[in-house]
Amino acid sequence: MHQNELFIGGTWTPASTGDRIEVVSPSTETPVARVAAAAPDDVDKAVEAARTAFDTGPWRRLEAAERIAAIRRLAEIYGTRRTEMAELITSELGAPISFAQRAQVALPWSMMTAFCDLAESYPWREVRAGRYGSDIHVLREPIGVAAAVVPWNMPQFLIVTKLVPALLAGCSVIVKPAPETPLNALLLAELIAEAELPPGVVSVVPGGRELGEYLVRHPGVDKVSFTGSTGAGKAVAAACATDLRRVSLELGGKSAAIVLDDADPAAVATGIRSASLSNSGQICNALTRVLVPAGRADDFTDALAAEVANLVVGDPWNDSTQVGPLVAQRQQERVRGYIEIGQREGARLVVGGTTMPDGLDRGWYARPTLFADADNSMRIAREEIFGPVLTVIPYADEDEALAIANDSDYGLAGSVWTDDADRGMSVAERIRTGTFGVNQGYTMDPFAPFGGVKASGYGRELGREGIDGYTDTKSIAVAAAIKGA
Repeated sequence: MHQNELFIGGTWTPASTGDRIEVVSPSTETPVARVAAAAPDDVDKAVEAARTAFDTGPWRRLEAAERIAAIRRLAEIYGTRRTEMAELITSELGAPISFAQRAQVALPWSMMTAFCDLAESYPWREVRAGRYGSDIHVLREPIGVAAAVVPWNMPQFLIVTKLVPALLAGCSVIVKPAPETPLNALLLAELIAEAELPPGVVSVVPGGRELGEYLVRHPGVDKVSFTGSTGAGKAVAAACATDLRRVSLELGGKSAAIVLDDADPAAVATGIRSASLSNSGQICNALTRVLVPAGRADDFTDALAAEVANLVVGDPWNDSTQVGPLVAQRQQERVRGYIEIGQREGARLVVGGTTMPDGLDRGWYARPTLFADADNSMRIAREEIFGPVLTVIPYADEDEALAIANDSDYGLAGSVWTDDADRGMSVAERIRTGTFGVNQGYTMDPFAPFGGVKASGYGRELGREGIDGYTDTKSIAVAAAIKGA
């Protein structure tokens, strides 16, 4: 695949330079595509088109129902290209095709319709009785030009959860996909063109970190929505603070699964495997710290070990594959480095290790790995690894489990596993995270707000709150008409 043009303001436009992004298959380590890399001049054009569309174009002035109809039309078009979208994501990210079809494509597709449903009942305008006699009209208006900066791990899901609510609010949007995974974003641009959104409303500018920094600092941008590492998020927040630009950040995580003493080991192991090791563990809300009662540590560790050891690792194009490669060699080296750190720190390696999975001699794979007998002070328990590595930490009693779970720089997600739902809810209310699951990994429900606290960021996506982030609230006080003398 070769794409030498950029999608600027709804039009395919030659890139300002001859720079290209080479997309490499994580499973074969061979190139699969070369696409145009955006440069600052291209970002300037995209911002100018977005600014013009917002300031003078029709999109923001349409009734909400008309914007909803346009996004529903986009969702219909998207549905006809799901197979192609999943195949592109598998080729550039290495996600197993079954996971790509289900989570990387079907999920964001359903999110489009869900956001439209939310927008139909969203309070775009309301009237409140003022305390001093006036009627207070509360309007939720589009914030302006939004920059959506997304990483490579769940590219379509993360684009859709930013792009669609921003569009429904009436904003113009510039999407900056990661250089590892530009192909799916370019296909989405094709679908947007087919849906015939007004000129200037959407641009897609693939590029690296420097391009993202340029976009984030651009004076024509009103709102930045960023998903990525905590370190990069701090830089984005600082850049936006300079100009008082609105920003939302969905950053890293080191989420804890609290296993209570009444839980079933087999059920827990199955649930945690799905919530932690899908997408090769490259998920920000993965449950990577597994807290188990010390008296039953062996039961839960053995059940987890069986699940991890039996995972099918291999060719992402095989329908039976559960764990594919990591996105890049640097990611493979990072994961292997943490496995070595865990062993040096004294954690017990139960399953996995640093060698290639059996039967594989190429590709950026990492063996699914389970550590036991770990301590929450270890680096493998405190730092985000972003790979298929789980750490089991024993605790003495429920209070200690809660203390360990909360003893983290992060606060994105978490879970509790128990046979008593009321007990689970009590635990959930005492954990400082933005999202939490009882007897499940946190489910990305389109009606539930998603986001973190502490070093996991601020702001929310999904739910009504996902639309809130792209609106400004205006209040207008209306008094009774003034009568002449």
